[in-house]
Amino acid sequence: MSLLHFPFKVFTSANRLDDYAADDMRYGDLDEMFLKRHLNLVDISSRVNPYTLTALTAFNQPQSRFYGMHGHGTRLSRQACAEILFDEFRHLAGAFSWVGPYRHLILRMIEHMQKNNGAPYYDIQLNRALKEQIVNDGSDGSTLKKIKTVVQKFANWDENYFPADSKYEFDTLLRSSVLPKFVRHRDKINGLGITVHDIWATQIMIKSLRIDQGHYHAVVHYKVQDHFGLDQADIRQFKYWHFRFFRIWFVLQRYHQFAYKPFMTNMEATIEINGKRHDKI
Repeated sequence: MSLLHFPFKVFTSANRLDDYAADDMRYGDLDEMFLKRHLNLVDISSRVNPYTLTALTAFNQPQSRFYGMHGHGTRLSRQACAEILFDEFRHLAGAFSWVGPYRHLILRMIEHMQKNNGAPYYDIQLNRALKEQIVNDGSDGSTLKKIKTVVQKFANWDENYFPADSKYEFDTLLRSSVLPKFVRHRDKINGLGITVHDIWATQIMIKSLRIDQGHYHAVVHYKVQDHFGLDQADIRQFKYWHFRFFRIWFVLQRYHQFAYKPFMTNMEATIEINGKRHDKI
């Protein structure tokens, strides 16, 4: 039986990396009529009307009983209107990100969106958060537990190698694992839920595996990716539409007058694991 050579990619999620065709990666594709009629995006900002490009007062708020009675407010350039929307976007982010070391991530990511170049985003803090989430996952669905289980069960312990014929056992067991994501209760307020939340694509690679006299040592590399963007399914959900924060975000991204580009959020983590043949997992 031949041995498996490393590095070896043990898992790739159904959603692929760099999927720019996903709905939440679209931008500038919707007009005012569609946003209002089909998505109920009428009251967007408390400061400006993005459809008329005017500053709002007490008399020209869309929901005001006096709407239209005292003119339409100060006319703004499209750029000036977008800058006001982004300022309000940042201000409202505080409701979702106000405790812990990751609370400022959302401000950096909003700033990245405002640059409007669509470049992938990297942040060492996100890498740290990803590693913490993986290492501290003590559930039965933990990806690290699944990898350890496969190594213990299928390694050739007498001859100190992992057989190539068993390489697909990693993928099989990892399909039933809980992939890294930030959906814990604390993520709603610590900056991770609003910046990443669920993760779009995951790739797991074992970079090296050493087996020796009943012990093993492996280096596991995670590459995960999320999209900093909203799709129509998101904004149709009341839990998102209800918040002005998400209404502003959606209009900045999807309204054809602004068309600010969403971007890929890339994270990675390298984790070393050690164990013995008869460890209880």
